[in-house]
Amino acid sequence: MRYLTTIHVAVLCGAVFLVGCSEETPPTEEPQSSQNQESSENRPPSPSPPAEVVALNEATFDAQLEQGVALVDFWAAWCGPCKIQGPIVEQVAEQIGAAAKVAKLDVDAFPQIARRYNISSIPTLIVFKDGKVVQQFVGVTQAETLVSAIQAALKAQG
Repeated sequence: MRYLTTIHVAVLCGAVFLVGCSEETPPTEEPQSSQNQESSENRPPSPSPPAEVVALNEATFDAQLEQGVALVDFWAAWCGPCKIQGPIVEQVAEQIGAAAKVAKLDVDAFPQIARRYNISSIPTLIVFKDGKVVQQFVGVTQAETLVSAIQAALKAQG
């Protein structure tokens, strides 16, 4: 009988542990004492937030691309493969950081820009250098491929 009690206690402890690790359990915030506040002032600054994907429009498109290297994702809300490509583009932005711009353009909202670059299939991703097309990808493209293309354009720039 004692053996069963030990097993029940172990199972119960395991269940409590798993519940405590659930993502749905909100973290509790402890009030900071003045001692904790002083120690946080001595900590090094936290890393800068990851780079964001900038949404371009007709007014900002040319200005954002005229200098430096940029990746632009031409997409539309109804496009299934574009929904797959979106998180990949965000991952590229995080990996590249401030070295290059990462942006997206909704082809339904700005069809005149899509026509300028002969976009007939989406997602289409274009790497620009100083406003000129350097490389173009059609279809879902992996982060490693896009980062390599951006890095090649950056090396050619310097």
